[in-house]
Amino acid sequence: MPDDRDAQISYLPRALWPLRNRDYRLLTLGLSTTLLGNGLWSVALVWQVIAMGGGAGQAAIVMTMFSAGLLISVLPAGVAADRLPKLVVMRASLWVQAALLIIVGVLAVGGQVQIWHLAVTGFAFGIAEGFYIPAYTALLPTILAPEDLLAANGIEGVLRPGLQFALGPAIGALLVQLWSPGWAILTQGAMFVLAAVILGFIRPPSSVAPDGEDAEPESALGDLLAGLRYMYRTKWFFATLLFAVGNVLVVVGPIEVLLPFVIRDIGGAPGHHATVLAVFGVAGAVGALLVASRPLPRRYITVMLVLWGLGALPLALIGYTDAIWMIAAAMVVVGATSEAGQVIWGTLLQRRVPAEMLGRASSLDFFVSLVMMPASLALAVPAAHLIGTTGVFIVAGVAPVVFAVIAHLAARLGRDELDHPLADRT
Repeated sequence: MPDDRDAQISYLPRALWPLRNRDYRLLTLGLSTTLLGNGLWSVALVWQVIAMGGGAGQAAIVMTMFSAGLLISVLPAGVAADRLPKLVVMRASLWVQAALLIIVGVLAVGGQVQIWHLAVTGFAFGIAEGFYIPAYTALLPTILAPEDLLAANGIEGVLRPGLQFALGPAIGALLVQLWSPGWAILTQGAMFVLAAVILGFIRPPSSVAPDGEDAEPESALGDLLAGLRYMYRTKWFFATLLFAVGNVLVVVGPIEVLLPFVIRDIGGAPGHHATVLAVFGVAGAVGALLVASRPLPRRYITVMLVLWGLGALPLALIGYTDAIWMIAAAMVVVGATSEAGQVIWGTLLQRRVPAEMLGRASSLDFFVSLVMMPASLALAVPAAHLIGTTGVFIVAGVAPVVFAVIAHLAARLGRDELDHPLADRT
């Protein structure tokens, strides 16, 4: 930390405190580049499928393969994050993803790409992506002081929706309309190369021991089992992860698979899809910024679950409207509350989980949050055929409220947060 920290704090907004740190600035620049590229993928993939004559079912297959890759890699990735140099893990992940994107992008531009190419690439891409996030989460507390973590998670909460759901899709839609989805995929590959290069300039503080230096001489399996025991025995962690399982199951599929086709069926184009994602992202950025600009709430778990539960209700309106502006308005609320809750959750992990367990806890968080994603993506279309698109979006809006109430009461999370206050240290 810089010696003149107090003087700098005197005029910097709370939400920007972490940016005093050079390594954090580089880390954030690399993350921003990656998020921007992921935003391109969200548009380019769907419209590449459409350009090949495919529909929602084919898009769901590719998305499901990506999620399956994440799912099988994320638990080993948590062990790797606790045992190996975190920056090495992150850069390796980016280089692999860049290579995959460039290969499939070249095939797409050349008119040689097939659905199975996209599916295999999505699966391998998901495996590589699974190693990035636990390493990033575990690296952050080694760079920043505890009192800066809420703001850092807020900055990520601004960047993730702003770039991945707003600017990235806008650029992706522009590239699709001006050239082709293949060129958008190639652009994403170039962004991942740039992100990997940026991370190479990070020099972790010398006061931080190299990763793995103090690791116990246990097997990787032993480390993984220790992480699983920690999850099960820690009520606030376990209950929140169970909530996430249900939430992902009912929310992700409708947004990722059905929403683009809802927009298309009411006369929308790639630009309208990108616009809806953009307002969703901008709202998420605002929600994250508002939370990061204030001290952590005293009732931090309750506030988090209220944001995630009630914030999903507007999804129920999407099935009833044929106006794109109403869909965008619903997604504004969903985006703002989702990211605001995520800022609190990330800070909760980094401040209450022991440092030596953080990589595995992050991977377990990621794993349990994703365990229902392939099912959600795969079931979205059959569910729409069974109960209608309107019914699917009603479930997506109402079920998270029920899940939040059950988690809070069953695990007595109100008492837990009072027994474990996370007061500001500044």
